[in-house]
Amino acid sequence: MKTKRSLLLFLIFLPYCIFSFSQEKPIDIKYKRSSLYTLMVNNDTIEYSSVIQKSFKETPIPEKFNDHIINIRTVPITDTLQISKTQSDPNKKKKGFISKLSGQKKELKAKKLTAITNYLNNQSIAKAMVAKWFNRSEKGGFNMNLISERGAYNASDLDIKIAKNTERGQALLADAGEELINNTFVVVNDFKYTNKEEVGTKVKGLLSTVATYTGNSDLALATEATSVGVDIMAKGYIIKTTAYLYKLVWNDEIAAIFYNDFWTEDSSIDLEKKKAFDETDIFKLELIGTETSWADIQSTILTKKSNEDLISVATVRAADNVIAKLQRKYEVFRTKSPLLSGDPIAAKIGQKEGIEKGDKYEVLEQVINKNGLTEYKRLGIIKVDKNHIWDNRHLAEEETSSTIEYTTFTGAKNKYYAGMLIRQIN
Repeated sequence: MKTKRSLLLFLIFLPYCIFSFSQEKPIDIKYKRSSLYTLMVNNDTIEYSSVIQKSFKETPIPEKFNDHIINIRTVPITDTLQISKTQSDPNKKKKGFISKLSGQKKELKAKKLTAITNYLNNQSIAKAMVAKWFNRSEKGGFNMNLISERGAYNASDLDIKIAKNTERGQALLADAGEELINNTFVVVNDFKYTNKEEVGTKVKGLLSTVATYTGNSDLALATEATSVGVDIMAKGYIIKTTAYLYKLVWNDEIAAIFYNDFWTEDSSIDLEKKKAFDETDIFKLELIGTETSWADIQSTILTKKSNEDLISVATVRAADNVIAKLQRKYEVFRTKSPLLSGDPIAAKIGQKEGIEKGDKYEVLEQVINKNGLTEYKRLGIIKVDKNHIWDNRHLAEEETSSTIEYTTFTGAKNKYYAGMLIRQIN
């Protein structure tokens, strides 16, 4: 029975996969991805802010997510929420002084988080994301086209008039809500930048506990960088990002209100329901947590790149790094990825996704139960092959001569096939 099931799975995914690793890009495997919308804090006071912003906006959402970007990409933060330039007072006791300034820094971080959250709420970002899920038109009508496409559902089965009156339709709507809408996230990046060459001489011989809070933002950032192992005594650039992760709240109660009170179609617009959706505030974003990450770009490695190019590379890598760290830290944000092959056990994920030696992944088989809902059965656990990790970071090909184009894993042989899904568990 097990052999028949495996054979059936192989035949199902054969049309969607390419087993020859010589191809530059395998055919896309259809599975239900999480959806992501990214923004950044707009700080025009820092040098190269326009380069950072341009690079961020032009970088596509990682392939393992559905792109759920709407029109707003930046969050404005007022000057009052920037870290103040407090000068040290030699007449004050060092311990008390540092304690006070540390408290001020925490308070300002909390204020920035509040400002970001308030902005997302005031701009009705959650409602806009729901409107995108249901393809809301200028007239105010909804349809299931995007959900059908992303979930590989039959469009006619998802027709709302049918779904409201059949057990099968209700099951499909519940599945779409749980598998797609409920896995919609927002990440807001707050970037900071410094030129290592400029601060290197300042840091040398000057680093002290007080130096972090002297108001020199470059020196403060470099001091913090050394604490996490970043080499600031070389030439190049450091980009740090603090990322704030939010999740769209979607549950049975909200879904019932949406379908009963707001749903209307372009062919027969219900103006009362249109107005109700326009005026509602039931859609919310839930803060999951925060994480920080660094990108350390050595100018000696990419010697042909301009300063702007180097900063652009660092920006993209910092954004990628922090998404990987958020996934490692918060299980709810972890995504599934398809296996490219079962022999060797391989997947098109790598350093960009934060893969490290020792990482373990569960292998999942996606099945549809008798009610039409998606279920995932664990078939086993695989471990990253430390000698075969793909460096797929932004422009990594210009830094390394490696020809690896995928990451391989160790695990049971002849058990897994292309198209099965894997998800990190540690």
